[in-house]
Amino acid sequence: MSVKRRDLIRYLEKNGFYLLREGSNHSIFTDGKKVVPVKRHKQFDRVTANELCKQAGLNPKF
Repeated sequence: MSVKRRDLIRYLEKNGFYLLREGSNHSIFTDGKKVVPVKRHKQFDRVTANELCKQAGLNPKF
């Protein structure tokens, strides 16, 4: 099952993350303490999306 990039970003933003800057291949999100790079793919597989959640210190949602 795949996860839409927009759904992942909404989950990060709902938990206090915001867009810090745009890199060449990633959008960089932060909550002031942690930094999470999100690739610019339209969809992620479930495992990758959950790993990004873990990297952000959030419970895996997908």
